[in-house]
Amino acid sequence: MQQVPHRNDALDSIDRRIVAELSRDGRLSVRTLAERVHISRTAAHNRVQQLQQRGVITGFGAHIDRKAIGLDISALVVVRIGEVSWESIAEKLATLPFVEKVQAVSGDIDIILTVSAPDHEQLSQAILRDIHDMPGVVSTRSHLILAEIEGHPPAQTLDIWHT
Repeated sequence: MQQVPHRNDALDSIDRRIVAELSRDGRLSVRTLAERVHISRTAAHNRVQQLQQRGVITGFGAHIDRKAIGLDISALVVVRIGEVSWESIAEKLATLPFVEKVQAVSGDIDIILTVSAPDHEQLSQAILRDIHDMPGVVSTRSHLILAEIEGHPPAQTLDIWHT
């Protein structure tokens, strides 16, 4: 289980710059990272390791274009659940084919799923057969994603969240 930093463990300005640089490009070498934040390579390496140990940096990965891998249609699926444990149904939903993300939300709905599939038929089957018919699911409402525009990943808006 990853450790969540406490408010007392607020990031200093160097850590915030490291997080911002790595959120832009997780493949930066330690040397380049050190140059960009104006610290030694050893200090950059140690700080990245500490940020990982503290649970601030949870991993490094590639951003994938869904359409480039054949997932041509995506939807947000709003799910209401009955008298079941959120954790248990979320775990089951997360294992379904084409489900990318499961999020608990507040308000009159319980869960929002991001679902991507190769075509309308497979998306419909995933929603109607796999998600809607899952025990504990009371209702679903689907919204096709027509376009997406990337915002700012965490840490790239330093002037807003620094202490």
